[in-house]
Amino acid sequence: MSQPANAIQKKPISLKKTILRLLLYFVVLDVCIITLYPYFAMLCTALKSREEIFSGNSVLPVTVLWSNFIDIWSRAPMAKYMLNSIIIAGGSTIIAMLCGIPAAYALARMKFKGQTAFLGFVIVSQMFAPVVLLIGIYQVMQVLHLTDSILGLIFINAAFNQAFTIWLLRGTFIGISADMEQAATIDGCNRIQSMMKVLLPVAAPGIVTTLIFIFINAWNEYTVALCLISTDTLKPLTVGINTFNGYNIIEWQYLFAASIFAIIPVVILFMCIEKNLVSGLASGGVKG
Repeated sequence: MSQPANAIQKKPISLKKTILRLLLYFVVLDVCIITLYPYFAMLCTALKSREEIFSGNSVLPVTVLWSNFIDIWSRAPMAKYMLNSIIIAGGSTIIAMLCGIPAAYALARMKFKGQTAFLGFVIVSQMFAPVVLLIGIYQVMQVLHLTDSILGLIFINAAFNQAFTIWLLRGTFIGISADMEQAATIDGCNRIQSMMKVLLPVAAPGIVTTLIFIFINAWNEYTVALCLISTDTLKPLTVGINTFNGYNIIEWQYLFAASIFAIIPVVILFMCIEKNLVSGLASGGVKG
């Protein structure tokens, strides 16, 4: 008689777990739909004709026009815009990492006066949006003769991503034991060699995650580039797609088609770092 009683007691527990799991799946599905629907609508709009867009009958295109993705290359210098964005994002990422890695290493491994104040300054500097400092940025770039130049945007994006780089990499380095570096020092390595040969390979997931986030932030930057760049051939992709946004009419099909090209590199980068993303952010979030 005891066995049936146990079986009866187990059924509600199993049913409860099943219901909770179904609710979790339902919530996840809803979040995915809400998150992905704007991109789905953007793709559908990019495949419509101008007349069908303004008719507003359905989200799905009645007549699929893949030619819209081809037409944007002849209507605007899309290749030049994409190349400019790659140069700006890549250059700012390299500069931010070259400056951020030594700074993060010093904050993680060395003790010096004013360290706490410097860390506070790093956090505070991250709170300022570029639009708040836009007038000052323009004046500085004008004095340095870097307005309307790709080099100026590289320096600005590197500067605005520097605080994020230092803070995340510092947490990554703190989460790694210093014993391995000490062992390398005993074997004859100096501090720089132990950092390059021991610390950086171990911290690779956090470094890759930081690098990709800096690249994406620089790739998506819009406000500063809009204010500093006036020459059409020097515009990044985020600003260049405004070519389809005229004074009298907005060519939504071309605007969304160009926007899809703008998000493709970001999606590819996230797919590449998917395995290292969680471990990199977790290691960078270590409190020290």
